[in-house]
Amino acid sequence: MTDVISGPDTGASSEGSESVDTRPPGDIDRPMEWAPAEPAPKKRRLGLWVGLGGGALLLATIGASLVLIAPGTTVAGVAVGGMTPGMAADAINNRIATTDVTLTDVDQEAQVSGAALGANVDAALLAEQAFAERPMWNLGAWMGDSVAAAITLDADTATSALRAAVPTSFTAATDAEVVFDADAAKYIATPAASGTGISVDDLTVAFTEAVNKGETTLEFSGAPTSVEPPITDEKATAGVEQLNTMLGTIGFYVGDERTVPVAPNVAASWLSVEAVDGELQIIADSTQIQRTVDTLAESVNREAVPAKNIVDSGGSVLRTETEGATGRELADTTGMATEFAAALEKGDAAYPLTVTETPFETTDVTRSLTVDISDQRTYLIENGKVVKSWLVSTGLPGTPTDLGHFRVRAHVPIQDMRGTNADGSKYVTKDVPWVLYFNGDEAFHGTWWHSNFGNRMSHGCVNMTFDAAKQVYDASPLGLEVWVRE
Repeated sequence: MTDVISGPDTGASSEGSESVDTRPPGDIDRPMEWAPAEPAPKKRRLGLWVGLGGGALLLATIGASLVLIAPGTTVAGVAVGGMTPGMAADAINNRIATTDVTLTDVDQEAQVSGAALGANVDAALLAEQAFAERPMWNLGAWMGDSVAAAITLDADTATSALRAAVPTSFTAATDAEVVFDADAAKYIATPAASGTGISVDDLTVAFTEAVNKGETTLEFSGAPTSVEPPITDEKATAGVEQLNTMLGTIGFYVGDERTVPVAPNVAASWLSVEAVDGELQIIADSTQIQRTVDTLAESVNREAVPAKNIVDSGGSVLRTETEGATGRELADTTGMATEFAAALEKGDAAYPLTVTETPFETTDVTRSLTVDISDQRTYLIENGKVVKSWLVSTGLPGTPTDLGHFRVRAHVPIQDMRGTNADGSKYVTKDVPWVLYFNGDEAFHGTWWHSNFGNRMSHGCVNMTFDAAKQVYDASPLGLEVWVRE
């Protein structure tokens, strides 16, 4: 008996072998059948794999719809549907850069590209806005209206490219200028002159329209057109007015007082006027300003000056003979020149100074005049003391000077004096100087027709030498008390 079981496809032979009944008990009557040996069947997962592929495709489609712009979206003439914002921005920038402009109406046509013209658009912003407003997942946003872009051309870059392409179309314009006229001590304007060129503004409009229509080329006239300079006569005139107004106020101030005015020629050495981005701009030189700042203390610092008032016997102020002035000392000037330069560039020509002030004192002087008929002398009295006196000639017995207490009522520098003699006849005295009226037609005055001072000579007036009359005239404010005594 062998331990090898033979049968079809077992690899064992049945020749010379005994037949062995391997049927289990109870199966004795069921005939034995051999089946070919087969490998165990593999599990079938086809349905599963098909399901996974469809799901992945679905997920990919959903994912794409979350990062792509909706189909049918056009921005700046570029179809950006199905693109990411980054791809769309690149496509827009490329379209702007490669759009060609053919310049016509010239001897030989020339072409310039958007890149050469400095064409620019915020493509990244446009693309992000397109995605935000029209994402692919939003079916309602599909096939929307075209989105126009605002395109700019860099003025300097475009002008340079156009000039290189068509040099015959360009002649230089002349800016108006603002200059200082030293003889007139003020600013004046020199006139502008037009030039020729190709309008970058007009080309920008045409370029923008073409791109937004989806066109990649356009024609534009390269024939010369009049070109105004950036600095026009109007701008220069406005600059002149501003600067000349500044010249009228420029200086260093203590309060409202322009303590240190700045002469026009000095101010002009501080200031220049330059064209910046098509506008006139004031440029101030702090180094030049510092030269004046270094001398400020000499002009600003001072001792306090007492005030002196002339008052009457009742204390009423008749005149301020000396104006009081506060003492002052200039504070630290570090940084002042730089600060003033910045202010001047903004059009502010008044620089406020910081000072330490010392108040002044006020003195009242009680002043009066006394005419002594007996002495034929006039006395100037201050605070009860005689400070000056002069020989005079008062009225004759027939036309005496009135006694009493009077006040100065009028000042007349020179006049013809008329009156009546004791006998009733009339007289006229020409060119009487320094007339100081105090009682009707009685007055102190200068006398040229006699020199007999110290004796009665007049028709009631107080005759004095010219010099004495001028001193009394100047020392006597309106309302000054005059005493006439014997």
